[in-house]
Amino acid sequence: MNNPILKKSVALLLIITFIILTGCGKKEAGSQQSRSHLGNTGMPGSKATGGYSEDITMEEIKEAVIDILGDNYWPDMKIDSESLAQTYGISPDMYDDYLAECPETSDNVDTLIIIKAKSDQVDNVEKALKNYIEANTSNSDAYSQNDGKTEAARIETFHNYVCFVQLGADTSAASDVSNEAVIDQCLEENERALDAIEKALLR
Repeated sequence: MNNPILKKSVALLLIITFIILTGCGKKEAGSQQSRSHLGNTGMPGSKATGGYSEDITMEEIKEAVIDILGDNYWPDMKIDSESLAQTYGISPDMYDDYLAECPETSDNVDTLIIIKAKSDQVDNVEKALKNYIEANTSNSDAYSQNDGKTEAARIETFHNYVCFVQLGADTSAASDVSNEAVIDQCLEENERALDAIEKALLR
């Protein structure tokens, strides 16, 4: 290739191609971050299907979570069906079974809810929990020690099991750093809990 004009044209084409490919990569990364943020504010999670057990009990699922979180599992009071309907908008006609626990004391908000939804109610359960998270987040006190936990709450669906996790345990050390550090800690705990739930359902 002895033609200098042709050489310049090829070099320019390579540079333009590199810029386009780099820009697409950044756009995809940004899209992934946006999806992650939406998930953390209560959008329904991925609807994985197939291979999930129908025989496992709610207590067995909970024990799987406790096995992973240990002392970092703080919910210690069962949420009865009436409270589940009034507070979270999930009525008995929407599920076949459920487990829901929250803190006994009002200064803690760690909560685990697992709904085995009726086949035609999965979307409605997701919507109810999403609405709860949105209302809870908008009404939270920006200076509350639990603000990071409410922001990090997640919904994830495994076939007809709709899970709400708002965990994190002791966030005092993280709160001395920043609210973002609290959110990161709670997201990690929520992810560990969801991973334990999915593995239990796949047994």
